[in-house]
Amino acid sequence: MSSAIIFIQDFLIHDVFHFLKSNEVSVLIWCVLLASSAFLYFMMNRPRKVYLVDFACYKPSPACICSKEKFMRISTCANQVRDESLDFQMRIVNGFGLGKNTYWPESMLKIPPSISMGDAREETESVIIGAIDEVLLKTKVNVDDIGILVTNCSIFNPTPSLSAIVVNHYKLKHNILTYNLAGMGCSAGLIAIDLAKQLLQVHANSYALIVSTENMNSGWYQGNNRSMLVNNCIFRMGGAAILLSNLSSDSSRSKYLLSHTLRTHKASQHDCYNSIMQREDETNTTGISLNLDFIRYASREAIRSNISSLGKFVLPFKEQIKFIATLVAIKYLKIEMKKPYNPDFKLAFEHFCVHTGAKEIQDILKETLELNDYHIEPSKMTLHRFGNTSSSSVWYVLAYCEAKGRIRKGDRIWQLSFGAGFKCNSAVWRALRTIDPAKETNPWTDEIHHFPVDVSALYK
Repeated sequence: MSSAIIFIQDFLIHDVFHFLKSNEVSVLIWCVLLASSAFLYFMMNRPRKVYLVDFACYKPSPACICSKEKFMRISTCANQVRDESLDFQMRIVNGFGLGKNTYWPESMLKIPPSISMGDAREETESVIIGAIDEVLLKTKVNVDDIGILVTNCSIFNPTPSLSAIVVNHYKLKHNILTYNLAGMGCSAGLIAIDLAKQLLQVHANSYALIVSTENMNSGWYQGNNRSMLVNNCIFRMGGAAILLSNLSSDSSRSKYLLSHTLRTHKASQHDCYNSIMQREDETNTTGISLNLDFIRYASREAIRSNISSLGKFVLPFKEQIKFIATLVAIKYLKIEMKKPYNPDFKLAFEHFCVHTGAKEIQDILKETLELNDYHIEPSKMTLHRFGNTSSSSVWYVLAYCEAKGRIRKGDRIWQLSFGAGFKCNSAVWRALRTIDPAKETNPWTDEIHHFPVDVSALYK
């Protein structure tokens, strides 16, 4: 039996060898075709690189500066508020780290402020058009080349949408892909980046324009509920425009390469879901309720979930092994530990662009990630200078790092944001070149020499 098998094998080998020898040209052609097909399939299906060509943060005119004293005068005249509510707002304004030169829309600086759909539209148009004009000037990209547009604003969502406003103003092409994200809070800016990244994977040779902002006029609360008054005190006017590209030719002029995006959603947990909620108060006055206790809890939960998932992509192998070993020991071996091992993300990133939020959020991040004052400085200074500009805040933070001359070629940047839901989102970038602040124009350019400043006295 074994002799028969050996005979058949020898026969087949001889037959195949004879066939290959007599058809060398055909076989060679087929091999080339198969190899070419495999190469083309790989090239067409590999992830496209996404480049951040440049970005711009809107800086309102000096006429929009709103000092703490002016804010309190406006609050006194605008709302039917009780004295204890005014005292509460003063404590928030003094204790959350905002400086004296944050911005409000001109319509709300009037006494009493003008609250209307028209004023809200005018505010948002001035921000998004101002930011887009600047990013187009920086990048020299023709508007006809923009194939994807993503806008986001949590509270103000008119008809036609914000994306339609942009298309109308710039006369963008009729087949542009437009998306408008709403109700997603401060985290929407990085959600927009993630959406644009996904779209750039299927639309070759495209530019994606992302516009992130929030609307103060529509978010103004005119009641006495303390959880809703916090919103009035910490949010300020601002916005950012970001231009992404998947063209390989843009690699040499772009600032950053997008390495990872990661989204964490904790709305399945009741406390997280209710931490930030738009609703009516006891007098049927609409506002955004911020439950600070829930926000603290939701922030910790969302951060832990996000960094646990992100770690496997960005941490050095040694840190990943330590982290996994700790999880196995606690979860499966039931070993009690006083303090679980916390990965050192400072080994993975040179810069941390954390959502400004408020001092408490910054403190939670500083503790959880074991950051030092240098790492948290850009976020703290952004909160002091511009306030909480919601979804655009991480771009003001990155602009601070650029203006300080901190960004070097090869540096890794982690943007981290939070928002209603409760959500925690990450975007990881790698600097493609050293950013020379002398050649840059951003909202910090003419005043960066004043920073950092000591803000400890602001936290009472």
